[in-house]
Amino acid sequence: MSDNSSKWYYQPSTGTVFQGKKTGWDDRMGPYDSEEEARAAMEKVAERNKAADDWDEEGDDWGVAEK
Repeated sequence: MSDNSSKWYYQPSTGTVFQGKKTGWDDRMGPYDSEEEARAAMEKVAERNKAADDWDEEGDDWGVAEK
């Protein structure tokens, strides 16, 4: 296993950024290489969710007959 004590994490329940595994896996996102990356965690989640939603919506009319 790798040592992630120098890595950065984001805690969604509090919005806290910290170094090292200080919380349980169910309330921790990461690891990130920098504090800045950890602070941007929720922005990255929002971007990925939007991309997934857009991709999912592309197939929403698959059952509609063409005229």
